[in-house]
Amino acid sequence: MIASIIQWFSKESILLCDARCNKAWGIENRPRRQLSLEEDDFVYFSDDELGDAPEDPGTTEKGQSKPTNVNERLNQWCCWECERSFTVLHGQENKHFALPDLSKPRPNYLSRR
Repeated sequence: MIASIIQWFSKESILLCDARCNKAWGIENRPRRQLSLEEDDFVYFSDDELGDAPEDPGTTEKGQSKPTNVNERLNQWCCWECERSFTVLHGQENKHFALPDLSKPRPNYLSRR
């Protein structure tokens, strides 16, 4: 896991990531399986069901793309687009949280998790 202190909604926060950029598709591009006719009813495929993600998934956040080397990690793309990251408000680090578990299919709806 890697972490960086960032400003998130004007508050000091900590951006956490599992550092598996090779598996980061971006929340908009991660392949998914539709569960019903409802547009938002789907599960993201697990890491094991997918190969490596594209080096450039074609999305940007505030002009920044998916990192291509370790010196670029934890940029704006990582914070807003990466499905593998998690942001914690500073001062809440001791509360229970977990990075997204993408080792198994992950439903979009919280009620299905």
